[in-house]
Amino acid sequence: MERRSFLRGAVIGTSAAAFGGSLWHGAAFAAPAQPGAGPYGALGAADSNGILLPAGFTSRVIARSGQTVSGTSYTWHNAPDGGACFVDGTGWIYVSNSEINPSGGASAVKFNSAGTITGAYRILSNTRQNCAGGATPWNTWLSCEEVSLGYVYETNPWGGTATRRDAMGRFKHEAAAADPVRQAIYLTEDESDGCFYRFLPTTWGNLSSGTLQVFKASTATSGTFTWQNVPDPDGSPTTTRNQVSGAKRFNGGEGCYYADDTVWFTTKGDNRVWQVNLAAGTYELAYDDSLVSGGGAPLTGVDNVTGTTSGDLFVSEDGGNMEICVITPDDIVAPFLRITGQSSSEITGPAFSPDGSRLYFSSQRGTTGSSSGGITYEVTGPFRA
Repeated sequence: MERRSFLRGAVIGTSAAAFGGSLWHGAAFAAPAQPGAGPYGALGAADSNGILLPAGFTSRVIARSGQTVSGTSYTWHNAPDGGACFVDGTGWIYVSNSEINPSGGASAVKFNSAGTITGAYRILSNTRQNCAGGATPWNTWLSCEEVSLGYVYETNPWGGTATRRDAMGRFKHEAAAADPVRQAIYLTEDESDGCFYRFLPTTWGNLSSGTLQVFKASTATSGTFTWQNVPDPDGSPTTTRNQVSGAKRFNGGEGCYYADDTVWFTTKGDNRVWQVNLAAGTYELAYDDSLVSGGGAPLTGVDNVTGTTSGDLFVSEDGGNMEICVITPDDIVAPFLRITGQSSSEITGPAFSPDGSRLYFSSQRGTTGSSSGGITYEVTGPFRA
């Protein structure tokens, strides 16, 4: 099933019951996305920042690890990773994790309505290897520790107190995505035999207590699924992924993104993007590099993922060609940008400004291949609404 059809149904208010008809039952699942002409055209020559972009788009450097953020007195953190944007009056804030261990944490950059940097500061300290995470509908940033028995920390993009959320489980956390319809937070696990989880808060908007559940399915790449409670979310003495019989295994969970009754997440071990249709209770592959017709997969090393109101997914690469690729609602996958001269790095933290006109992301190790060489960028241009 094309995502355009699914999203259109969500937009016009199609109920979950409607998916019990021929749209789902007896119909084959769609083939994963295939290469084709992207909506933004071919990549041009590398710009002054070494980034290849389509016509009409420009890039600038926002911050560099170990250096003062322009216009502020704040030194940007090493190994920038997962990120998100938040509305701030007429401007916005971009938050970014630091994937170092120890002393990971997260920082933020504040922009005014013209996109000028007006501040930068620390929002989380003294944590470990903060990789990805996710924004909540109540404007907090969930920063996830990618270590064994790691925690989720709920942070304030404006600064102040950060709170460890023990009820969300202790495992090798990667990313999080909030679903206001089912009042759930979806969580990926960066293990070669990891699981996919959801956390159901006792009270929506308060993550201090709730129920951690794991995704269960009996088929390989598509079918129906259920959720089952994880008996012991603290992961000791038995890890969370080994507590529920029949929990589906995923090879290295990475990015996670929710929109319109669907959650997408990536697995780096097998270069896949998974699509979970929550209203229908089904899942399938949105992309698999091994199933690309004719070889030459444009997207490898799949990592962080975000999306736009047009239904496009933007997936960044850890390795590969150092690209961010777009997967369209018509199931076409194509490069959107490519970073040159940084083959020992990975692209992290893609996130759009609230108005959708600017894309933020980082090259975690930059040109040096070291965590102290991270570079955070902004790309501006005519993104599809």
